[in-house]
Amino acid sequence: MRRSFAYKVVFFIALLATTLALGGALAHAYGLPNKIDLSRDEYFVAQKAYAGWNRLAYVLLVQFLSMAAILLMSRRVPQVRWLVAAGIVFLVCAQAVFWIYTAPANALTDNWTVIPDNWEVLRLRWEYSHLAGAVFQLLAMSSLVVAALRSRRRCG
Repeated sequence: MRRSFAYKVVFFIALLATTLALGGALAHAYGLPNKIDLSRDEYFVAQKAYAGWNRLAYVLLVQFLSMAAILLMSRRVPQVRWLVAAGIVFLVCAQAVFWIYTAPANALTDNWTVIPDNWEVLRLRWEYSHLAGAVFQLLAMSSLVVAALRSRRRCG
């Protein structure tokens, strides 16, 4: 069974969006060892680098929608469908971690412009939740890559 041009384009968009989302997630993860022990003032200066990162939400939306489209387009190819479904689950897990741990820390610090008394606890939550999100994004990317390889092998 040959896949349509549209299928290949949507798969490419899903891979590209997932790569971009993974890049942002890994940037946070790679920064953790250098930031986790900074003094209060140094940490709050370093956090200014993330101003505007909320625009990554557009990439995450494209990632989710394109993966959902691949899931629908692969409904008759279980070895692709289940891997893409797993990728979506990993994306949802990354978002759950963000909304449960990261977003509240952002809110309590007004995006790291206000220094509350418990800033060190919030820093730990923020940094390690981003690390967990990066792991989930890496799993999403891995699932999608394997699905693409299986799709190519199966469909030519």
